[in-house]
Amino acid sequence: MATQSEQALENLLIKQLESLEYERVAVVSENDLLANLKRQLEKHNKTTFSEIEFKRITNHLNKGNVFDKAKILRDKFVLTLDNGETKYIEFLDSEHWCQNLFQVTNQVTIEGNYKNRYDVTILINGLPLVQIELKKRGVELKQAFNQINRYQKHSFQSNSALFGYVQVFVISNGVNTKYYANNKKQSFKQTFFWADKKNQNITNLEAFTDDFLERCHISKMICKYIVLAEVDKILMVLRPYQYYAAEAIIDRVTNSDKNGYIWHTTGSGKTLTSFKASQILMKLPQVHKVVFVVDRKDLDFQTTKEFNSFSDGSVDGTDNTKALVKQFSDDTKLIVTTIQKLNTAISKSRYQESMEGVKDKHIVFIFDECHRSQFGETHLRITNFFENNQMIGFTGTPIFAQNAVGNKMGKRTTVELFDDCLHKYVITDAIKDDNVLKFSIEYVGRYKEKKDSANNVDIEVENIDIKELLESNDRLNKITDYIIDNHARKTHSGEFNAMFAVSGIPTLTKYYDLFKSKREAGEHKLKVATIFSYSANEDDQNADGVYESDGANVDDAHINQHSRDKLESYIQDYNQIFNTKFTTKDSQSYYNYYNDISKRVKSREIDILLVVNMFLTGFDSKMLNTLYVDKNLKYHGLIQAFSRTNRIVNEKKSQGNIVCFRNLKEQTDEAIALFSNKEAKDVILMKPYEEYVELFNKAFMALISIAPSVSSVDGLINEDDQLEFIKAFRELMRLKNVLTGFSDFNFADLSMGEQQFEDYKSKYLDLYEKVKSNTEVEKVSILDEVDFELELIHKDEINVAYILRLLAQYRETDTAKHAEYKKSIINIIAGQEHLRSKRELIEEFIDSHLMGIAVDDIDDEFEKFWEEQKVGEFGTLCKDEGLVEEEVRAVVETYLYDQRKPLADDIAKTLQSKPKLLERKKIIPRVLDKIMEHIEKFYEL
Repeated sequence: MATQSEQALENLLIKQLESLEYERVAVVSENDLLANLKRQLEKHNKTTFSEIEFKRITNHLNKGNVFDKAKILRDKFVLTLDNGETKYIEFLDSEHWCQNLFQVTNQVTIEGNYKNRYDVTILINGLPLVQIELKKRGVELKQAFNQINRYQKHSFQSNSALFGYVQVFVISNGVNTKYYANNKKQSFKQTFFWADKKNQNITNLEAFTDDFLERCHISKMICKYIVLAEVDKILMVLRPYQYYAAEAIIDRVTNSDKNGYIWHTTGSGKTLTSFKASQILMKLPQVHKVVFVVDRKDLDFQTTKEFNSFSDGSVDGTDNTKALVKQFSDDTKLIVTTIQKLNTAISKSRYQESMEGVKDKHIVFIFDECHRSQFGETHLRITNFFENNQMIGFTGTPIFAQNAVGNKMGKRTTVELFDDCLHKYVITDAIKDDNVLKFSIEYVGRYKEKKDSANNVDIEVENIDIKELLESNDRLNKITDYIIDNHARKTHSGEFNAMFAVSGIPTLTKYYDLFKSKREAGEHKLKVATIFSYSANEDDQNADGVYESDGANVDDAHINQHSRDKLESYIQDYNQIFNTKFTTKDSQSYYNYYNDISKRVKSREIDILLVVNMFLTGFDSKMLNTLYVDKNLKYHGLIQAFSRTNRIVNEKKSQGNIVCFRNLKEQTDEAIALFSNKEAKDVILMKPYEEYVELFNKAFMALISIAPSVSSVDGLINEDDQLEFIKAFRELMRLKNVLTGFSDFNFADLSMGEQQFEDYKSKYLDLYEKVKSNTEVEKVSILDEVDFELELIHKDEINVAYILRLLAQYRETDTAKHAEYKKSIINIIAGQEHLRSKRELIEEFIDSHLMGIAVDDIDDEFEKFWEEQKVGEFGTLCKDEGLVEEEVRAVVETYLYDQRKPLADDIAKTLQSKPKLLERKKIIPRVLDKIMEHIEKFYEL
């Protein structure tokens, strides 16, 4: 049976949309698009526009970037009419989303830097708000994603720039269909399947269209469930489970007075869900205020920042209880606070009079991480004080009877406190959807104990839990050495970083001192930082991760002075490394220290963060991929701690690494069974090392069936064969990426040798260079849309400095070995995508300069040679292209400063003579490419 063509898929989709009451309209050009927009806006606004009036509208619409346009779309425009009067023009009815006008068209052609023809476009009130790109069955879905990226670069912002108004992209090959917001910053990892309420993915295009592209639903998604994140200036769209949770919360508040909770696994984006739900609840006439409650000051800072990142200034953060009380009485609709301050506000007599006025108001409380914040007298006090309250809880790890911890109130479960679960999305759902990563768990450390003194027989005991042994200096020293030896492997040479959770402050101080002494001895260069509470209850007493103390509270009556002195000395180490001035001597400085650590972990300035309990819940960093564990964990504490490592970021981060120095296997199995099901281990945990070796060897056999030798890759003339080679080698790279995260990894275990891998990688990069250099106006290569996943190749430690060290070794080798050594260096360069542009220069330096200079002078001579070549090529570039040197230098300096690719207007300023419009479309992209090649070659070392 023949494969369904892309054209057939397109025709069927359009027919289906027509059956869903979309109006079919023929719009194939820019002029058609504008003419149709005029008609639809007139119809939607029940008016007519003169050509001059419509020109004012299109001028207004042609402002700003995608983020600016998203705001324009949602605002009304004050149009000055020809007679001098003004009229409000609405582009989108966000309150009555079904009453917008819906059309579908296909093959719209827009000419920007290149001519692009788009597959299927959904027009709402004449504006292209949904763009659908299709590929025939069997083609990688990522190709459609890459094609949209190319459109964003080449033509979406061209001419009238109406395609800058696209809110949602849909990509499909018929079998698999995904959607995502118009956000250039996201990768293919941030594309989503739609699903039903039970988290069953709807992947088939026909079923997806019936559900997601139904007119009222897609309009509702655009009007209610796209978030304009102010800090990053990007659009975000809710995933299906976030949508169902928000809808369930709104329904619960609108139609009942009952409470409820949302069970969404850690790392699934609860803050975005709660923000969007809060934003909608604020607008309900029956809701007086929405109060978002967290349980510690550190989370108050983080959550306030996250809420404000979605809508800048939407949250008026409360620094003290007095400010909180004022917010309850003023017109603030959304409050973010801690449970501690909320408790003070309703308990202290000095606030009684101010708080009396809101006791009977309908206030919706949303509790973040409600598995930690609500199990005590405070919960009862809040519910008794606010007589008309509704409580909504969010948790990734609910409290059940099995994992409940007793206190004065007895053992309380999440259901007892919050009523029923409104929506559930567990860790197995998130892993299935590629929303979080699996865990790779390695157990390190086996101890010998005398079984029988008479027989003098040693047996291996993994589950030993003897305090003296666990805290022995010898054991801690060996673990420290193990981490130092394996940290680069676990974190991909520092591209990610780690947290180290230990059992208590005494053990933490020993570890910190070991790391510090070994750094001073030159045994490692890792930046290790720590933070802990120096009150008495920070030690791991219950070994379950549940703790009620406020980590930022320094007024505890039971302060451990020795712990405080230790932490003060560690903060001074931190101050010396990062040129800061923090201290434990006042609470605000300690709080600022916490915030600074949080930022530096996220920016990878800290390699390992040593903690007892702090940061093991409520802290998110995409760049943290490893957790070292030397403490007992179980149930929700274990899942929460492990989940610090499993945020999605890119292809290189393939799993969260958990390195256990205690045997937590039984506790891990119990936690997985409690929070998903007993059969979920295979979904949540990575396979053993041996299985990935077997998978790699199978993938290698698939590769050599396509290209039996390295040289045979050159014989792959047909692009379909080249594509098969690219896919096969990319799979090898993915598997090697996983394997290198294991401490046991050794190339000797694989069927493919390391040099053979590097040789094939060079050929792979040759094909990438071929695609990269393709500058045809129309796409002519099926390889154009292949994602080469170059992040799996890049290695930070192989740079120009590394190559200089090799050149010094080359200089000192026997002349007879020079040819072989030079070939080795060139192979290394060829295997690194970021060095390939420098290959000819390095070869020239070897051939014409290297042997005539002393080893000690290589660095200086190379730098001199490099500068001469840079100046020479810069002059040639400016002369050949007719550029103003000063303007080109300004473009280069701006790029090096803010890493922003130059805009067309920036390039236009460099031209000595201003070209005509048609010439400009060809000249500017060419000059831009040449300037970027110059930067890549000479500046990005």
